[in-house]
Amino acid sequence: MSGILRELLCVSEKAANIARACRQQEALFQLLIEEKKEGEKNKKFAVDFKTLADVLVQEVIKQNMENKFPGLGKKIFGEESNEFTNDLGEKIIMRLCPTEEETVDLLNKVLNGNKLASEALAKVVHQDVVISDPALDAIEINIPQDTLGVWVDPIDSTYQYIKGSADIKSNQGIFPSGLQCVTILIGVYDIQTGVPLMGVINQPFVSQDLNTLRWKGQCYWGLSYMGTNIHSFLPPVSTRNSSETQSQVTQNPSSEAEYSHPFSAVISTSEKETIKAALSRVCGERIFRAAGAGYKSLCVVLGLVDIYIFSEDTTFKWDSCAAHAILRAMGGGMVDLKECLERNPNSGLDLPQLVYHVGNRGAAGVDQWANKGGLIAYRSKKQLETFLSLLLRHLAPVDAHT
Repeated sequence: MSGILRELLCVSEKAANIARACRQQEALFQLLIEEKKEGEKNKKFAVDFKTLADVLVQEVIKQNMENKFPGLGKKIFGEESNEFTNDLGEKIIMRLCPTEEETVDLLNKVLNGNKLASEALAKVVHQDVVISDPALDAIEINIPQDTLGVWVDPIDSTYQYIKGSADIKSNQGIFPSGLQCVTILIGVYDIQTGVPLMGVINQPFVSQDLNTLRWKGQCYWGLSYMGTNIHSFLPPVSTRNSSETQSQVTQNPSSEAEYSHPFSAVISTSEKETIKAALSRVCGERIFRAAGAGYKSLCVVLGLVDIYIFSEDTTFKWDSCAAHAILRAMGGGMVDLKECLERNPNSGLDLPQLVYHVGNRGAAGVDQWANKGGLIAYRSKKQLETFLSLLLRHLAPVDAHT
């Protein structure tokens, strides 16, 4: 079973290589942008793009997993349609071919005869990747393969990926925008219960070599099944937050703000004013804005913030499943915000965890897989309960039920 997780790490790294390769050649990248068809549009953005990199990544993950674990490929679901139309008006179904030469021919059709670009991409697609983690190698778990489903977001934060900003400065370790906000998300869930079991988050653009301009990435994973909880090694927060945090502590030795505002949160730039106003009373100045649902979730996983909160219905199962699995392995989780605000804390009912096996009734297109009630990602249940009680206190009663 951990064999599946090991393979997911490998395919996520292969996916990261594709994402990096597509960004290296600007001329190639201009060819990769294709506007999404109506049924796939994500209403959060006026213009949302599908890239060939997105589709390639998704197809590589599907095909590689199917090759190693027959039958699993059919249960891998994602955001992207693999249909392209080239300049000649030809409809082309993008897939991973058995040989590099065949993939070159197919890419050549999509890329309107750009042979050099097709060959460069096909080479990365067919390159073998070996990645291992001693913590994962030490464990052997058996979960029946036929109980698993997989959500994939091949390149989360497509806008930041297309924009390609490499010089954004972080705020206490959190990047508001830029290539660092791009993630590849793979989440495995139980198809009977919808509970997330395994997650992989690959961050392809973590640090750039200023001489070669090449990027290096980082991969994070977690597994939570039947009382076994294990995740990739995460360095302590103090070593990650570097001098920025240390200088803040020096300037405020009494840490009074820590006591009056015990929580930190990451939010979307499009968050509702009512939520932002309540959050400012709970978190004070410790509210950070960042791009990408996957990246904001990763900020919680890494302990850069306590909470990721989002009140809109424009994140989807493929955005949340991977991080949710990792957070479960760490003792946290991801819950439905609307249900949390409507829940009686004295009812004794469990927190409304997001589930991944059923769509929203009556919805069409991508909306059937939206996290309709918004979400909160957290690292500790006790911390979440305290946070919710403070948030509810500062939200007007009407906001808790809209």
